Amino acid sequence: MKKILFAAAEAVPFIKTGGLADVVGSLPFAFDPEERDVRVMLPAYTAIPDEYRKNMRDITHFEVGFNGRQRYLGIKELLYKGLRFYFIDNEEYFGGPSPYTDYMYDIEKFAFFSFAALAALPHIDFQPDLIHCHDWHTGLIPPYLATQFRYDPFFANMRTVFTIHNLKFQGLCDRDTLRNISGLPWELFAQGPLCSDSSGNMMRGGLEYANFITTVSESYAREITTPEYGEGLDAVLQQKQDRFYGIVNGIDTEVFNPATDPALKRHYDVSRVKAGKAAAKAALQKELGLDVNPDVMLLGIVSRLTDQKGMDLVMPLLEKLTRSGRCQLVVLGTGEAHYENGFRQMAASRPQRMAVCTLYDEALSHRIYAASDAFLMPSRFEPCGLSQLIALRYGALPIVRATGGLKDTVRSLDKAGKQATGFVFEDYDVGGLNWAFELAEKTFFEDRPLWDALRRNAMREDFSWKRSAEEYGKLYDL
Repeated sequence: MKKILFAAAEAVPFIKTGGLADVVGSLPFAFDPEERDVRVMLPAYTAIPDEYRKNMRDITHFEVGFNGRQRYLGIKELLYKGLRFYFIDNEEYFGGPSPYTDYMYDIEKFAFFSFAALAALPHIDFQPDLIHCHDWHTGLIPPYLATQFRYDPFFANMRTVFTIHNLKFQGLCDRDTLRNISGLPWELFAQGPLCSDSSGNMMRGGLEYANFITTVSESYAREITTPEYGEGLDAVLQQKQDRFYGIVNGIDTEVFNPATDPALKRHYDVSRVKAGKAAAKAALQKELGLDVNPDVMLLGIVSRLTDQKGMDLVMPLLEKLTRSGRCQLVVLGTGEAHYENGFRQMAASRPQRMAVCTLYDEALSHRIYAASDAFLMPSRFEPCGLSQLIALRYGALPIVRATGGLKDTVRSLDKAGKQATGFVFEDYDVGGLNWAFELAEKTFFEDRPLWDALRRNAMREDFSWKRSAEEYGKLYDL
């Protein structure tokens, strides 16, 4: 039986700031426990809710030398839904109300986590065949394994997979600072594999030393080998093409299931989608103070309100989207202040046609997916994206840009015809988004049978983690 350790900074339900947590909290459960012993290692943040912290069992604690002095390293364990989770305990690094604090301190805390994840292994009666590292926070695990831990027989045969969730965030700092913090050999930094220009680069360490590299969609894997999307690491990734794979993310189809979702008053599946979504639309319109009208086209946005997510394309179209009364728009998310304020101002001027909630509300997001006829996600770049997968699951047709995982998971009406699941535009500009919106609007109002067929297509798509786990399983076995 293959033994796999996931190492990451976040995982639901313990700690979440973004999609990384959804992946790490869901993918390990998709493997057959008869074939693979999969476990997860996380920092023991004091921000983890007490309902989980109180049930953690202390395994052991000891001190390790790190960044010039001896540091406390505790190991906690929690069995959650049949899966074993380990937590690296050090309140100096992992205390406070949030997993991320000051950027430079985050560099040190995750360098410590990378070191501690390996140092903890001999103490937990678990010797993994492979460590699956996620994003820059764990980027130093492969170089530690190749240098400081390589001479210990316990680690001799361990291999690593490093997954890029978002290449934009790399764990950059001054080269000498990272060398001093990490204690890794100096030659790795003198224009070496942990260096980008004059900066130390934690993510590059993972890319250079991992046995395999993955990212979260096939299109994003191609895109980040180009200067446009490569964030300065495109040349490195080009050199690793023989061990670089794109595997699209999935979603938890039990959590995101309109047939059982506790956030919905009326449940539905693909056979009852028309009545179910009509009920969800009426309920959300009433909840948010919109005109209760079954004939309008309800557009949903659940997103960080940032340029990356395409909000700079949405803002110029707000007037058009809400002017005629044929469409309504619901926005849920937080982000850059000028976007939050711009959305709120427009909603205040047209409260029957637009509603904005600048907060995090998981249950409300489920109701928006269920109520929406179409879902706006015009991202500038998108490694994979989970929101469009959830929208498909709930029968909300995505309007997306052809980038990364959006391109891989949504089939556009203009190219796929009756097999389509949404509307996809190519060029990142307001005109492109406007074209896709007008195609969706025309279809909704002028060809409702086709719209209903596309909605059924969307709900029949399989983006469960089982498919992704099969692809990762093949990689683990190489």
